[in-house]
Amino acid sequence: MVRVGVHVSIAGSIAKAVERAATAGCDTFQIFSRNPRGWAFRDLDPGEAALFRENFGRSGMYPAVDHMPYLPNLATGKAEFYEKSVLTLTAELSRCGTLGIPYLVTHLGHHLGEGIGIGRKRVITAVNRALSAVDNEVILLLENTAGEKNGVGSTFEDIAAVLEGIEAPERVGVCFDTCHAFGAGYELRTAQGIEETVNRFDNVIGEEKCMLIHLNDSKGDLGSGLDRHEHIGLGNIGKEGFLLILSHPFFRARPLICETPVDDRRDDAGNIRVVRELAGE
Repeated sequence: MVRVGVHVSIAGSIAKAVERAATAGCDTFQIFSRNPRGWAFRDLDPGEAALFRENFGRSGMYPAVDHMPYLPNLATGKAEFYEKSVLTLTAELSRCGTLGIPYLVTHLGHHLGEGIGIGRKRVITAVNRALSAVDNEVILLLENTAGEKNGVGSTFEDIAAVLEGIEAPERVGVCFDTCHAFGAGYELRTAQGIEETVNRFDNVIGEEKCMLIHLNDSKGDLGSGLDRHEHIGLGNIGKEGFLLILSHPFFRARPLICETPVDDRRDDAGNIRVVRELAGE
């Protein structure tokens, strides 16, 4: 049985996210713990945080996942921007602990033309600083990216190089995004392509490090470098691709979070339904 959910809103109160996830039919869900489009944020209200934990504990859904906001860039060479990014990562790790959320997903950022090696070193430093500042059991998940220009984390080798520099390896894992992997050139439309991709991941990173799947179809083609999510089965990975993905134990065994559009073609509940159908449930 697959465990599938979507990204849900925290509008009104963070505690309402659990109810929204349940209404959509989620087994697992993802949130932003704050406004993702700005630097400023207010501290968690203790009452709201306690209610979130209570609702989450009663819901039967697991895990809840937090995603880093959009603005931080852990690979940037701009000093002020970098410091704000590290502080945001530190704060999010702490907020996850307060909310009882086990996983925080982060992109690795962009090196802005200074080179992948320099970018990776900055990411390693940022992660080590944040983890050393926050003493809890939250696991930081490094998300693969779509191969966009100056991006850090588009290849499995890139992510492995970052993982090697982490001083507390037990506190870091990987979030595998299907749209991003496809955009970066990893074939996910054929049984052979999926097997090769999973074997490559296992050989380079280690299958056990992957703790979450972002299950998204892609508006971009294979190797396009485009990070444009599409409804499950309606993009370039396609229905046949997701039938194969959802029959593979690497994907079936992990929580699946859809970060798909909501439009007149399909809503969140619709994507969850399609995933369950394609998974044979």
